[in-house]
Amino acid sequence: MTINTLARGGGNREQMTCFRKMEKVIVAMQDPDMGMKMRNQRLLITVIPHAMTGCDIIDWLIHKYTIGEDEALHVGAMLVRYGYIYPLKEPRALLLRPDDSPYRFQTPYFWTSTRWPATELDYAIYLAKKNIRKQGELMEYEKERYSVLHKRINHTWDFVVMQAREQLRASKQRRKADRIVLECQEQAYWLINRPPPGVRNVLDVGLERPSSFSSRVALNSDYYKREIETCRRALGRNRVKSSVCLESFVKYSEQYHNHDPIMQGCLPSNPWISDDPAHWTMNAEVVAMPTRLRVECWSFSFMELLSDVMGRREFMTYLEKEFSAENLCFWQACEDVRHGESSRIVEKVEEIYKNFLAPGAPRWVNIDSKTMDKTLEGIRRPHRFVMDDAQLHIYFLMKKDSYPRYLKSELYKNLLAKALVPQETKKSVFPFMRRQRHASPSPAQASNHEEDGHARGAGPAGDNSAAHSSV
Repeated sequence: MTINTLARGGGNREQMTCFRKMEKVIVAMQDPDMGMKMRNQRLLITVIPHAMTGCDIIDWLIHKYTIGEDEALHVGAMLVRYGYIYPLKEPRALLLRPDDSPYRFQTPYFWTSTRWPATELDYAIYLAKKNIRKQGELMEYEKERYSVLHKRINHTWDFVVMQAREQLRASKQRRKADRIVLECQEQAYWLINRPPPGVRNVLDVGLERPSSFSSRVALNSDYYKREIETCRRALGRNRVKSSVCLESFVKYSEQYHNHDPIMQGCLPSNPWISDDPAHWTMNAEVVAMPTRLRVECWSFSFMELLSDVMGRREFMTYLEKEFSAENLCFWQACEDVRHGESSRIVEKVEEIYKNFLAPGAPRWVNIDSKTMDKTLEGIRRPHRFVMDDAQLHIYFLMKKDSYPRYLKSELYKNLLAKALVPQETKKSVFPFMRRQRHASPSPAQASNHEEDGHARGAGPAGDNSAAHSSV
């Protein structure tokens, strides 16, 4: 029977995304140029190479990520608790002390993301090796686990003892500093995968997450009523048929088929093959006259029009003639708040309120009272998404009213008629494929062709010589 810690926790409990992020921090800390400066640390009378102190870890995190001392201490403690950094002075406690206590980086072989299963056999070899080295002086919980494993895998205990003795014999040939480092590495790994009693298993419940056994839901009538109500809401949820989804996908593909440069090719030519930048020049953000394909895309959806700089400019020209340009200006100002600098959010929100929302504003926009009240309530505590409701209201107003009238206007039709239609400079079935090269004939074939040519040329000459001789 093998106890697999990684399989027991499940995919969600492993928090592999969090592990990957912590490992990126560890890799950055070990960078030879921008990482931590490693140096020798003295542990009693033994000098440990490539070590650092707890103060060094906290200082590096503060300067690297521009965070406070408390947050740096929390991040460093999390790296130690998950075993990516292990202590040398007190290896039984995975704690980060902000002093001169020595620490080292854990070898990637023992990282959690490697998914090395912590089997009973490996744990038994570790305990047996520790029992032989310390002559039976194990911790109480280790003695109990040692006896349990001895009974459970008694049929392979001779192999366990043999492996433990061989590993100890090999370790005696190393230097004392290397032996201490290897012992601390292995001990830190087993403190993570076989924690002592009363210590939370970070692989199962995380650092601050309560235990799943202590947070079980009481199976009473209220619980089942909530479950029934949840199932009823799930059954009543609207779902789209697969046929409708496929029909929409086919319609989308047919609509964009002529505008796909992979399927139809780039006009006037593919710049990656012909080295002609004319395609990029014609399709720059701002040009004197856009291409016909670009103008046609504006009619596919309102977002296609707004996502194009030229499309927004032409739409703004139309809205100015319709005396409703403030709607697009308000939408652009909200986009600037949502995707702009965090330091200027408060300033930009105040400008939007003064120009578009305040009573008597110079470019006042028409928003319903419910949305206006919600937006004004959010302005008291400005944040990046405070204008989302008002922006969405103006967006749908332009989409349902101004956008259809723009597509039917003479301004759009004239622009579509005058738009550029680049002529293809290089005709090929698939413009992205290179022209096939014809292989040259082999020397044997070339010699055969030469012999046939000589024979054909010698035929008439031979006949003529024979005729002359007969004469």
